[in-house]
Amino acid sequence: MAGDVRATTGLKGVGDFIGKAIRGKVTKESAIKPEYTGTGTLVLEPTYKHILLLDVDEWDQSLVIEDGLFLACDSGLKHKAVMRSNLSSAALGGEGLFNLGLSGQGTIALESSVSREELIEIELENDELKIDGNMAIAWSGGLEFTVERSGKTLMGSAASGEGLVNVYRGTGKVLMAPFLQ
Repeated sequence: MAGDVRATTGLKGVGDFIGKAIRGKVTKESAIKPEYTGTGTLVLEPTYKHILLLDVDEWDQSLVIEDGLFLACDSGLKHKAVMRSNLSSAALGGEGLFNLGLSGQGTIALESSVSREELIEIELENDELKIDGNMAIAWSGGLEFTVERSGKTLMGSAASGEGLVNVYRGTGKVLMAPFLQ
């Protein structure tokens, strides 16, 4: 290893640990994340997935990611559990009730089954985007995210064969995979 690199857990006390443990439980992300400081080379374990680097500042300093994609981020970014605004449909959609949200300035590393070149970035301006399935891997924190019926009625949703869709409303961006993750 080149240079002087020091690893710490990034915990600041018992209250910080409890908050991170609760957030980790609901977002399915690790509660304890090592923090590396100094200069040098950091080598990660091998992966067959793609490593995506996203600048949170380009997402209006607030980014929400799909469960299980978080790999690492700058220490200056704040983590929080983001709850769905529509609890009953989130439970019915099998998406879970929480996602990991990051805010501030810095870079986040995601581990994705899809390369950056294959991902589709959609910009919304006071608009609405409906996606069938969990194809969105990240979205601006300012967007309202719900899971809703695809038709106006339960019978219409059943007739269309789709049932439930993920809906993003407002102004921001959505990063979407061309197929289910």
